[in-house]
Amino acid sequence: MEYFGLFIELLFLAMGVYIYLFSIGRLRSGDEQAQQRAEAFRRRNAGWMRILSLLLIALMVVNIYLHVVQLFQGR
Repeated sequence: MEYFGLFIELLFLAMGVYIYLFSIGRLRSGDEQAQQRAEAFRRRNAGWMRILSLLLIALMVVNIYLHVVQLFQGR
């Protein structure tokens, strides 16, 4: 069960990185119409998405570090 929790934390870290990359405009879509909608959404919401994604990344890095330390101490 400990490894499942670590896996979930890694998923949240990946989600934070994905949202951050989207908020700074690094992710591109193959479809032009979808890209235009994504750009419009990003322009409206980039500020708060960037801040919250950085907070999520920082929180998950700390959680993963503590989780790994706890796993190694338990053995």
